[in-house]
Amino acid sequence: MDGEGTEGIVALKPEASRPAGSRIPSRDGQSSSRKLGDLLKRLRDSTNFAGGGSGNDEEDEEEDFWTLPPATPSPHHRLLALSRGGSPAAGEGLLGRPPPFVLSFSELTYSVKLRRRTFPFAGSKEQETKLLLDSVSGEAREGEILAVLGASGSGKSTLIDALAGRISRGSLRGTVALNGEPLHRGRQLLKAISAYVMQDDLLHPMLTVEEVLTFAAEFRLPRSMPTARKRQRVQALIDQLGLRAAAGTIIGNERRRGVSGGERRRVSIGADIVHDPIVLFLDEPTSGLDSSSAFQVVQVLQGIARSGSVVVMSVHQPSSRILSLLDRLLFLSRGRALYSGPPAGLPEFFAGFGHPVPEKESRTEFTLDLILELEISPGGTDALAEYYSRWRAAHPVDPSAGGGAARMFTLRDAISASVSRGKLVSGAAAVAGERRGEKKRGNQRGSGVPAFANPFWVEVQVLTRRSFTNARRQPELVAVWLGALLVTGLMLAAVFWKRDLSALGVQERLGFFALAVTTTYFTCGEVLPEFLQERYIFIRETAHNAYRRSSYVLASTVASVPSLLPLSLTLATVTFFAVGLHGGASGFLFYLLVIFACFWTGISYMTFLSGVITDERLAFTAVVATLSCFFLLAGFFVSQDRLPRFWLWLHYLSLVKYPYEAVMHNEFDDPRRCFVTGEQIFDRTALAGTSLELKVRLLQALGSALGVNITAGTCIVNGPYVLRLQGITDLAKWTCVWILLAMGVLYRALFYLALLFGSRNKRR
Repeated sequence: MDGEGTEGIVALKPEASRPAGSRIPSRDGQSSSRKLGDLLKRLRDSTNFAGGGSGNDEEDEEEDFWTLPPATPSPHHRLLALSRGGSPAAGEGLLGRPPPFVLSFSELTYSVKLRRRTFPFAGSKEQETKLLLDSVSGEAREGEILAVLGASGSGKSTLIDALAGRISRGSLRGTVALNGEPLHRGRQLLKAISAYVMQDDLLHPMLTVEEVLTFAAEFRLPRSMPTARKRQRVQALIDQLGLRAAAGTIIGNERRRGVSGGERRRVSIGADIVHDPIVLFLDEPTSGLDSSSAFQVVQVLQGIARSGSVVVMSVHQPSSRILSLLDRLLFLSRGRALYSGPPAGLPEFFAGFGHPVPEKESRTEFTLDLILELEISPGGTDALAEYYSRWRAAHPVDPSAGGGAARMFTLRDAISASVSRGKLVSGAAAVAGERRGEKKRGNQRGSGVPAFANPFWVEVQVLTRRSFTNARRQPELVAVWLGALLVTGLMLAAVFWKRDLSALGVQERLGFFALAVTTTYFTCGEVLPEFLQERYIFIRETAHNAYRRSSYVLASTVASVPSLLPLSLTLATVTFFAVGLHGGASGFLFYLLVIFACFWTGISYMTFLSGVITDERLAFTAVVATLSCFFLLAGFFVSQDRLPRFWLWLHYLSLVKYPYEAVMHNEFDDPRRCFVTGEQIFDRTALAGTSLELKVRLLQALGSALGVNITAGTCIVNGPYVLRLQGITDLAKWTCVWILLAMGVLYRALFYLALLFGSRNKRR
């Protein structure tokens, strides 16, 4: 790398510093003097690949742009050359090798405030500040692996988060720069050109290895890239990750066996590097793996680094085999840097400190053991930290070793040159757009790299297809849900079988409607664990702009609707005819629509809760508590006009109110239906056992007193009277349905806001 970087500097000498008569050959074979500005312009023009199409036809240009020559893949070859020549060097153009990327960080400091109570059960609190990073500096270079080491609690993960832009701007002090340009103002750019692999493998369990990488490719690779090229990229990535034998195996979970732990970790890495990012961050990628699997994972990372990426990873205690693959080490202790440099420099460093490394002992194990001994000693690691400061001042970094060449270019130039060589595939669309002179706004950053690789509607399509694929592999979940609903519906049908037209029948119908509506909502609670699990996958994928949050919300909405129809049809069919509800075919269809709207709003509500409450037990508690309140204040137990005024607001927010009133209208709107006749008004009273003749004489006397004619067959209570008695007069039945559907949309919008503001996965 040193030699290459030096050649780049020589090639970039301005004309004044060159010998007289020095010429630089141009692309057409002629010679001409070139100034530095001309050379940089030619670098940007190196993305304009020659030949091929008509020159004016947009499709011809994109086809030429993505054309790949046949090539024989090697373990760590350039997986996807975007240039017409197909080789990594084809995009280097006139300037030789593009400048290497150098990720540098200086004086990073981060602290958090801890609150502690001064006395047990006392209200007063005192704040304590804990320093997690203490003026940490260093750099990571293209083609190398920087490993951050230290004991648990040393600040490894915190440093990785700081470099990846996962700490809020107001909390982190110091500078993170790429090729000398600070990234604190361009975090969207950092998201676009980098990837972050979390410590936990968060993947959809029912997708195969190839499907996980294929969906990742559809998210991260631009729409202008042909499908065949995307498949080629996925197949090459499978070979690079050593996953060919497991390509058709599902990821698996606790219920179904899938790939091994090492294979799952490599799939996680592959899903985040499918777009060939320039910078790759990994939080303890070898954690929980055996030595062989851990070595294979780091081997893959070495290949990724050699292909032209900056790789930064944290690792707890690497073996000697893993140590041989690492290029630079950074040791931390309680947030302070104690050594930064190549592994080969450890013996010299500690010899100067007065603790030479034994010949036959692992250098990293010796270093970690020594740091641990110092941490528990009275002076701590202060002496080693001071020695490292003096040692670093006496051994300054050679600017010609990558960093100097990088400073000769702007970051935009370096990214453009890297894209032209095949790096950062998602940025290729921006390069192609610059060829056509397109001006993209909103989705474009100052570097020419798009924030998102695909438009909104493509993301929705891919997310929906992935949801359907994952759900199709788990029919047992739908079967259990449908079975539970069927059993509940049969029990309701058996208990409320063929209710008669009487005062008691009216009361029993009211109870049935309240139970049927509430059953739909409590049944929807079964989807909470699924949404909570997928929420963490969503955070991982959106952390570096795989897709938009709005795309995820719309796709989850579209994917959930088809399963609601069989559920609604099952409950409606089992209960409507068995209970003997009114309305015939039209009444059944309206009843079915209300049940469907209940499921739609219920799942939307559960989805919203999964975005707000991340703990499964707390989420279920919130479901039971809120649905109980909705049920209590829906107007079934106490009518609306008799509710306390300070509870009316919750009455109108109740999810049970609107479907309950809708089905009540459907059953009792017809004034021709009579539920209590003159003869039946004596039922359930002391006069219920008297003869019919006595009841008729009593009705005549009552009618004479009231001035009306009341007989045994006179209708005393009809359907509209039942509605007035229950206080259901404000809203029509279709109005209730529209409000219920709108509440489902509202909860989806609130779910989007919860994801927008509550799932940024950043430290404060």
